[in-house]
Amino acid sequence: MNLYIVALFRFKENHLFDAIELLKKLVIETRKEEGCLQYDLIEDRENKGTFFLIELWETEEHHHLHAGTEHLFTFRQSAAPLMESQTEVYRGAKIF
Repeated sequence: MNLYIVALFRFKENHLFDAIELLKKLVIETRKEEGCLQYDLIEDRENKGTFFLIELWETEEHHHLHAGTEHLFTFRQSAAPLMESQTEVYRGAKIF
């Protein structure tokens, strides 16, 4: 069964350029992973510094493997000091 994820990031306004560069690198590397069906970076139109990653994984196992990748670890380490608040992650299954 496919796994849908929305990850919400809020970055400090004075770090937006660096944050976007980190997110772009993460997206580029993640899209290469087996089982990654969608991995899109969305910028909130109304809230500066707020971004969403819209993810679709073939299976839960594929996402589990993603969680252990070097590029995700590097992103988390590099992004942490730029964040306004903790990342919010929502996981779900398609209903209709």
